[in-house]
Amino acid sequence: MNESQNKPLVVIYTDGACLGNPGPGGFAAILQYDTSERSEKIVSGAEAHTTNNRMELRAAIEGLAALKNPCAVTLFTDSQYVKNGITTWIHGWIKNGWRSSNKQPVKNQDLWEALLVQTKQHDIDWQWVRGHNGHPENERVDALAREACLNPSWRAP
Repeated sequence: MNESQNKPLVVIYTDGACLGNPGPGGFAAILQYDTSERSEKIVSGAEAHTTNNRMELRAAIEGLAALKNPCAVTLFTDSQYVKNGITTWIHGWIKNGWRSSNKQPVKNQDLWEALLVQTKQHDIDWQWVRGHNGHPENERVDALAREACLNPSWRAP
């Protein structure tokens, strides 16, 4: 029995949105807990002036931060930037002192570092889903992120 089999199972769907790039942005995450009675939690937020990539990262960070205990997580994102960044690129960035392959400073280093912290206690299976392609939870989380983007004071119930 591996260690992740002892952890609660959680599925997280994340998305970020931005009006303009940069512009007002929003993010959202839907957390679905695999318990005897399927339960769900939604987290969301907004920033007045940001970028789409920052909101995609914030969605993953805040989704993971909402977990109170170590979990086995399947995290769905429609952002190749987030998935490839955390599973592949980050290792080279850290090795190269947070410099990209072309020796430039990595964009959004603060959020990459925050995401890395959130990944430490969980076993995460990062999954990419094509956005705007009819996936029900991706469509829901996209609508929540856009709602947050349009109404910066709005928070999901």
